[in-house]
Amino acid sequence: MKLQRILTTVAALFCIWCVHGAPSGPNILWIVAEDINPHLRCYGDTNAVTPHLDRFASSALRYRTCWSTAPVCAPARTALITGVYPNSSGGEHMRSEAVMPSFMKMYPTLLRERGYYCVNNAKEDYNLTKPTNVWHESSKKAHYRNRQPGQPFFAAFNIETTHESQIRARPHALQHDPMAMRLPAYHPDTPEARHDWAQYYDKITAMDAIAGRHLRELEEAGLAEDTIVFFYGDNGSGMPRSKRWPYNSGLHVPLIIRVPEKFRNLAPADYRPGGVSERLVSFVDFAPTLLSLAGVKPPDWMQGRAFMGTYAQEPTQVLHGLRGRMDERYDLVRSARNERFVYVRQFMPHRIYGQFIHYMFQTPTTRIWKQLYDEGKLAPPQTFFWETKPPEELYDLQADPDEVRNLAGSPAHQAVLEQMRAAVREQALRVRDLGFLPEAERHRRVGNGAPYGFGHDPERYPLERILAMAELASSLKPDPGSAFRAGLNDPEPGVRYWAALGLLMRGERAVTAAADALRRALKDESPSVRVAAAEALGRFGARRDLNDALNVLRELAHPDRNSVPVCLEALSAIDALGPKATPILADLRAMPRKPVKPPPRLAEYVPRALENLVGTNETQTPKAAPTRQAPRANNPRS
Repeated sequence: MKLQRILTTVAALFCIWCVHGAPSGPNILWIVAEDINPHLRCYGDTNAVTPHLDRFASSALRYRTCWSTAPVCAPARTALITGVYPNSSGGEHMRSEAVMPSFMKMYPTLLRERGYYCVNNAKEDYNLTKPTNVWHESSKKAHYRNRQPGQPFFAAFNIETTHESQIRARPHALQHDPMAMRLPAYHPDTPEARHDWAQYYDKITAMDAIAGRHLRELEEAGLAEDTIVFFYGDNGSGMPRSKRWPYNSGLHVPLIIRVPEKFRNLAPADYRPGGVSERLVSFVDFAPTLLSLAGVKPPDWMQGRAFMGTYAQEPTQVLHGLRGRMDERYDLVRSARNERFVYVRQFMPHRIYGQFIHYMFQTPTTRIWKQLYDEGKLAPPQTFFWETKPPEELYDLQADPDEVRNLAGSPAHQAVLEQMRAAVREQALRVRDLGFLPEAERHRRVGNGAPYGFGHDPERYPLERILAMAELASSLKPDPGSAFRAGLNDPEPGVRYWAALGLLMRGERAVTAAADALRRALKDESPSVRVAAAEALGRFGARRDLNDALNVLRELAHPDRNSVPVCLEALSAIDALGPKATPILADLRAMPRKPVKPPPRLAEYVPRALENLVGTNETQTPKAAPTRQAPRANNPRS
C-alpha cells in the first residue's frame, strides 16, 4: 500500500510537470499564533518577552497594519483559505457551514495543482464545507518533511498556546508582573483584569519559544534559504472587547515575513531585512499572495490583492472588518480603517456590545467587568461595553489607540466620516454582503445551495433595497414610521425584517403607530420577520399584544421544530423581553436542549442560549443578567 501511494504521487507529479513544467518556486512556511495583537517586543511592546520573534523580525519585513478581516477564528480562517470575504461566501457567522460554489477552490488545492506539497498542522475551523483533496495532510502529524524529494512545499503550523482559553486557565504562576500591565481604557483596574493580561503575556512568551523551534527546525533541515516564512496572528487577543469585536483591538494582528536572498525578486518593493512596511494588508490578501509567490495568477473571483510575488497588485487604501453571529448571539457590525482612522457601523444598535456569550464569560475579566457595571461602580469609558451602541463610531488611532473617544459627531471629522461611511457601503455592494439577510432567512432561501451564488443574483437577493432599509432602520434618526410601515408590505422578506427592526429600535411610540402592520407580520412567511415583529410588540406594544408575541417566540424557539438559526433568533428576542417573558419560561425549561438534527458545528449554541435564559444547569458559569434598555439619544458615544 505504501509503495502504491508513492507511485500514485509520482504519477501525479509527472502529470503536473507535463502540463506546467517542473514545479519550481519557493517553499512557504506559515507560523500562526492564535488570539494575539502585535504585542511583541519587535512591535515596540516593552511588556513582551519575545526574543525568537524579535530575532526573526530583524531579518524580515514587519507589517505595521494587518487586519484579520473577522475578529474570531472561524470566519477569519475562512477569509484566509479562500481569498474571499466571509460575508460574501456565506461564512460570516461563527461555526457556520456554507457550501462553496463549484468554481471556487481553496488555496491549497490551487497550490497542489502547481506541484506543491501542502500540509496543515492542524487547525482548520473553516465556515465553508471543505471539498476533497484540499491538503495532502491536515493533522497533528502533518509536516513538510513527508514530501517527495525536490518537491516544493507549503506548510502551516498553528500555535494554540495564546488562545483565549489559555489566558484564563487556572492555576497559573505568573511570570509577568500584573502591576506592570498597561490596561486599555475600557477595562476596569481590578486584580482579575491584571492577572488575565499578565497571563496573556506569559503565554506570548511561551508561544515565542515554540515559534523559535519551528524556525530552528527549518534551519537545521537546511531549508531556510529556500523558504519564505510568514509569522502572523489569527485575530486579536482573547481579552474581552478585542476578540469578537471588529475594532482595531480585535482585528490588528502581527505579520512578519522573511524572504531569503534567492527569492528577493518576489519580495515587495519596500522589503529590507529589519524593515517596516506601511502597506495595509488584509487576510483576504493572503491566498492571492501565496499563488503569486508560486507563480500562479490569482483567479478573478478572489477578492483580495496579492502583496508579493509575480502578480503583486496595488495596495488598498482601506481595510474592512465584520462581525456577525458570535456563538449563540446575533449582531451585525461592519468596520473599516485607513492608515489613521477606524470607522465602525453598528446595524443593531439596540443590542448592547457585551451580549452574554457563554464562552466569553469564562474569562475572569469579563465577569468582574459586568459585575462592577451592574453595581454602578464604573464610569465611562468602562461602562460602554454593557450599553447600547451608537449607529456610527469613528476613532483616531494616533490620539486614541484604545478606541474610546467617538468622533462621529465631531464637526472637524465629518469629511473622514463620510469617506469611511461610503467605503463601508461600497464594500457591501461590491462583495454582495450576505450579512444583511438574517441567517435563518438565508438558510430558508438558499437551502443546500451555495450562498455566494444566491448573493450574486440581484433578482434573488436585492441587496440595494435591503441595505437601504437596514441603513435607515439602524440610523436611529427621528421616526420615519411611514417608511417602515411601507417596508413591512415589501415583497422582499429582507426589507420586511429591517422595517420591523427599525420600529423596534425606535421604541414604544413607533411600535404603537405601526401596531396593526406588526401584528400582521406575526404571521409572515419568514420566521425572522416574525421574530422581529414579536420582539417589537412584546417590548413596546399594548398589553394584549404580549401574549401573541410570546406564542410566536415560544413556537420558534422550539429545537425540535425549527432550525438552529431560527431558535437562536427567537431565544435572543425572548431574552430581550426580560421579565415580560416569564409566562413562557416553564415551557422553555421543558424544551429539549439540542435540536433534532443540528449542524455539528452549531450543536452547542441552542443549549447555551436556553441555559442562559432559564438557568437549569447548576454547573454553568454564573449568569450575568443582560442589560436591557432602549437606545438613548444622548448615548455618550454618539
